Amino acid sequence: MTIYSAAPPTAVHIGEEDLPFVDMGDGSTLQVLQVDLASGVWVIRTQFQPGAAVQKHKHTGIVYAFTQSGSWHYLETPEAVNTAGSYLFEPAGSVHTLNVPASNTEVTDVWFVIYGANLNLDANDNIEIVIDAQSVYDFYKIACKDQFGIDDPPVVMIDSH
Repeated sequence: MTIYSAAPPTAVHIGEEDLPFVDMGDGSTLQVLQVDLASGVWVIRTQFQPGAAVQKHKHTGIVYAFTQSGSWHYLETPEAVNTAGSYLFEPAGSVHTLNVPASNTEVTDVWFVIYGANLNLDANDNIEIVIDAQSVYDFYKIACKDQFGIDDPPVVMIDSH
């Protein structure tokens, strides 16, 4: 991990090849780029396979998303399809179920900047799993070790203290 505190350099460059994409179990992959534990911000890049879905969830903070390839939408708003070049803003409190159409012919590649947590919901809208900056970093670090033998991936960690 790369940690920056009071006086960070003017820029931090992480090449695509510097951080592996780890398998999330369904063939989709995750790359964790930056985590700020003090402010609860996490920046990830996800490559979804056709037919992938993300459990219905509620955001405790705002989310920014930029789609680089493929397409996806929320089951709750199927008319708003995100395609390459699309930008999406999600306000805090938004609830939705991410869906990647099975008819996609390519990987759907999306960058997310997430503030706070994802509260994954069961069929009765009860919180089943909480995913936040710490838990996504912990998952990524373990997956890097298990899948690639990398003990300390160079995720940008910001120490706001």
